[in-house]
Amino acid sequence: MARIILHCDLNCFYASVELLSRPELQNVPVAVCGDPEERHGVILAKNEPAKRFGVQTAETIWQARRKCPDLILLPPHHELYADYSKRVNAIYYEYTDLIEPFGIDESWLDMTGSLHLFGGDARVFADALRERVRRELGLTISVGVSFNKVFAKLGSDYKKPDATTVIPPDGWQKIVYPLPVGDLLFVGRAAGDVLGKYGIHTIGELAGCKVEMLEELLGKLGAQLHRYANGLDDSPVRAALAREPVKSVGNSTTFRRDLSKWDELRTGIALLSDSVAMRLRRHGLYCGGVQVGLRDNHFKNISRQKLLPHSTHLMKEIEGAALELLRDAWRAPTPVRLLSVTAIHLTDRQETFEQLDLLDASPAAQEKQEAVEGAMARIREKYGKDAIAYAKGAEDAAVKKRPSADRKGG
Repeated sequence: MARIILHCDLNCFYASVELLSRPELQNVPVAVCGDPEERHGVILAKNEPAKRFGVQTAETIWQARRKCPDLILLPPHHELYADYSKRVNAIYYEYTDLIEPFGIDESWLDMTGSLHLFGGDARVFADALRERVRRELGLTISVGVSFNKVFAKLGSDYKKPDATTVIPPDGWQKIVYPLPVGDLLFVGRAAGDVLGKYGIHTIGELAGCKVEMLEELLGKLGAQLHRYANGLDDSPVRAALAREPVKSVGNSTTFRRDLSKWDELRTGIALLSDSVAMRLRRHGLYCGGVQVGLRDNHFKNISRQKLLPHSTHLMKEIEGAALELLRDAWRAPTPVRLLSVTAIHLTDRQETFEQLDLLDASPAAQEKQEAVEGAMARIREKYGKDAIAYAKGAEDAAVKKRPSADRKGG
């Protein structure tokens, strides 16, 4: 029996939530954006009228305003978006416990075992679900219905806003094959450019390629995309208790002004390392490696990573490794716009990966640092995360730290 998978995508989510309290703006171009003074002046979301002017997510405000001079800009309210995301998923949970969020505004639902309880017709059910979300929350969703997750997502993207698209097990090629290859899940800009150079512009053309050729062009991703294009995705909808473990924990900071002095960068690394270490403790994890990224004033990105001799969640050890990587990656006095620190190769216990150097910190020193950072963690739990810190010097230059989404396996 074919599976019945739904992909539900909230339309223009951030903008739609903002307009719930600003109904007078429903029919005029509106965008949610970061603060230009904080150097996050990019479009985060836009409503349908703004889309019609060609306004795009992630473009700068000045680019959007060139297309739409009358564009109304609203500041983001992330806690509000998280609240509405929880409300929407709570509705989904009334129909199935097999729900896998894909970001804050999208979720897969596996209705294979429960659809018969709600009439048995997937299209009718999807239409009723859209109506309920609109009636109870004032938001609209587009729903794709298919026999696997990849095609369900294709369906939710196929027609927007507020629509249902069914891609059936029989005859799916008529809908899927003519679509641009970039519509397929995990075909990003880089992969799309590579495929385009070889004349592969549609999903049908991708499906007809030899898998060996795609592996040569894109590695393992090539074989995966070939399976997707041929309707062979069998990945499950992962319920909350079946989620894959966190694979990395990272934070990044975009600075209010470009930094070109080592002391400033070092303080930024300290703040980021402290935040990463806190989050590792919260997850009960240790990292076996550290990755550092920087973006200069010309938006050039540089990334370096290294393994550690033993796994750790100590801020001082993460900071030390990050500073070594930064020394290798940065050439003074190149101005730095953004820094990131990411803990990688995570485990749930301390492990030794290579023979310790005689000059490395002694076990006694590590135990002392563990005690210090453990005490700091308890103080923060009781009095708040700002109650105690290693460094404050970069707060003049640094914008609020942005946690990278904790990356999962797969």
